Amino acid sequence: MNLNFAVLIDGDNIPSAHVHEMMEEIAKYGNPTIKRIYGDWTNPRLGKWKSMLLENAITPIQQYGYTTGKNATDSAMIIDAMDILYSNKVNGFCLVSSDSDFTRLATRLREAGMQVIGIGEKKTPNPFIVACDKFIYIEILKKQAKESENDQSEKTNVDKITNKDIQLITNTINDVSHDDGWAFLGDVGSLIQKKQPNFDPRNFGFQKLTPLIKSIDIFEIEQRDSPKGKYKLIYVKIKEKKSPKRPVRKQNKL
Repeated sequence: MNLNFAVLIDGDNIPSAHVHEMMEEIAKYGNPTIKRIYGDWTNPRLGKWKSMLLENAITPIQQYGYTTGKNATDSAMIIDAMDILYSNKVNGFCLVSSDSDFTRLATRLREAGMQVIGIGEKKTPNPFIVACDKFIYIEILKKQAKESENDQSEKTNVDKITNKDIQLITNTINDVSHDDGWAFLGDVGSLIQKKQPNFDPRNFGFQKLTPLIKSIDIFEIEQRDSPKGKYKLIYVKIKEKKSPKRPVRKQNKL
């Protein structure tokens, strides 16, 4: 089923540099039928967005900043989101912001049965992240340029795999594994996403979950033929720890 998404962008809190990559990412999950960006377009600070709007068919919504120091776009986005929700025109929402003020909105939309994808910078507060079904960092959406010597600099921005990340994967494998210890990788990935919406192999420099798990020594990967034989099914298992051999005591001869 192809889902229809409403993409609502907080222009005050999101840089315009990678809007094209952002739209390509959203297209992986469904069809962005409604695309709106909110901000005070009389403010020169939003000037960089203007050329991006036509290229990506995004509708600008004018919201004046009535009070200095207050973000007026939040209320406009929330009101529009509820209007779209009750119009029954979409199956999900993509909230593009790094502002935790949208935490309650994301929760409310999920309560109504909507799929909610969040996109924001790594500075986004955790409450908004966990309120979404999936959260994607803008930093990993940079367009993959042609291979060149300068591409090496991109690798310095990836996160290191911590013990906490390994424990998350380990616990998830245990949760969905069969009696023999093997777990279908698709089930593992789905449950990890539910436990930690901002978990993304690209954060660690991997395009998919399979190479990420292969890079960790404590896991074992196995490919199996599908019942129809058209493609391979990937299973993962936690390697069994080898118990150290006990030294054999020599018996004294009488």
